[in-house]
Amino acid sequence: MGWVKTKRDSKGGFSFLEVNDGSTIKNIQVIADNQAPNYDQEIVRLTAGCSVMVKGTLLASPGRGQKVEIRAKEIRVTGWADPEGYPLQKKRHSFEYLRTIAHLRPRTNTFGAVARIRNAMSYAIHRFFQERGFFYVHTPIITGSNCEGAGQMFQVTTLDLERLALEDGKVDFSEDFFGKPAGLTVSGQLEAEIYALAMGKVYTFAPTFRAENSNTYRHLAEFWMVEPEMAFCDLEENMALAEDLIKDTLAYILEHCEDDFDFFNRFVKTDLLASLHDTLNSSFEHLTYTEAIGILSKAEKEFEFPLAWGTDIQSEHERYLCEEVFHKPVVVIDYPKQIKPFYMKVNPDGRTVKAMDVLLPRIGEIIGGSQREDDYEVLLSRIKEMNLDPDEYWWYLDLRRYGTVVHSGFGFGFERFMQFVTGLTNIRDVIPFPRTPKNLEF
Repeated sequence: MGWVKTKRDSKGGFSFLEVNDGSTIKNIQVIADNQAPNYDQEIVRLTAGCSVMVKGTLLASPGRGQKVEIRAKEIRVTGWADPEGYPLQKKRHSFEYLRTIAHLRPRTNTFGAVARIRNAMSYAIHRFFQERGFFYVHTPIITGSNCEGAGQMFQVTTLDLERLALEDGKVDFSEDFFGKPAGLTVSGQLEAEIYALAMGKVYTFAPTFRAENSNTYRHLAEFWMVEPEMAFCDLEENMALAEDLIKDTLAYILEHCEDDFDFFNRFVKTDLLASLHDTLNSSFEHLTYTEAIGILSKAEKEFEFPLAWGTDIQSEHERYLCEEVFHKPVVVIDYPKQIKPFYMKVNPDGRTVKAMDVLLPRIGEIIGGSQREDDYEVLLSRIKEMNLDPDEYWWYLDLRRYGTVVHSGFGFGFERFMQFVTGLTNIRDVIPFPRTPKNLEF
């Protein structure tokens, strides 16, 4: 059972169908002859996009590029596709065009392969954590706290916005569903810390949301994050887990999606498999933020974004370190505290925090994490420094009052890793239904 990809008829009363059911990138050839009762009425009319149910005999195939084929005894057409209107008639379409028909693009080779790799990668990630004794925790999608403190949250409300706009009055959130401002989560980290400080090792794997008006190839408004949190874990152990996660996941999908990776290696990025195996077999380079700034400031290259100690490292700088300096993944630690969130552990120098960013070639940052601040007074001071209201983080502060421990965690960008493993350059092509500014078709 599947969908017709192509069909050709021979003069001897034979039809050759290429049928695919989505389970693999490889089609199976179906051969039908004019002895079938519906040959002239239906089989010869089949075109790309039609769905069929085939009964027949599986035989060794004398043709090139296939081991077996089906000699059909019966072909039942379960759904016709108008050849004049079916949008996937041509063999090659631009990715831009396919984004306009996201309901049909999974039928193409590229997006079928993307879906199968996403599936295998999801399984590999769950397996990785489950085999290491982590508990999978479901953190809330609707939240009253902004983990990053950056104000880029989508608002959730049941208030009548049209009436408020007409009245031009002040919003009274006490009348809203939750009685206070609420939004879609930007991260499950803070809630995951609650469970880590009760159960030891936990992880989340869920959608997160950023109301950032950005139309770059790296940004989505809705994307998936993997976020482990570990009690009794310092920055060194955190970095080791991050590297293991990348390598273990990569090894699994390379083994279980061989045909799909062969397709991407041939048609998307011809050195893809070599680059993935290089990552799998390399030891990640480790350096401090200060060392990274020193290297970048001496680079014989003009960057779009100027650098100085205290400024954030941009994607172009991250890729330069990976691709032109070390030629492998890089882990940068000990960032200035003023450019990092309040929850990161302050180093003894008082200027930097125990942060880590894992950088990959072609992508830049794939993981951002830290050892979390476990000292109550320091955490309270950092919340105030960031102009946040301590009363909104009373429960987070409580975790430091009652049995605090050294603990760490990170966020792993699922779609960015999908970009890395497939070689696709636009993040909108590695998620089934991309959510971007002015784009909400489905």
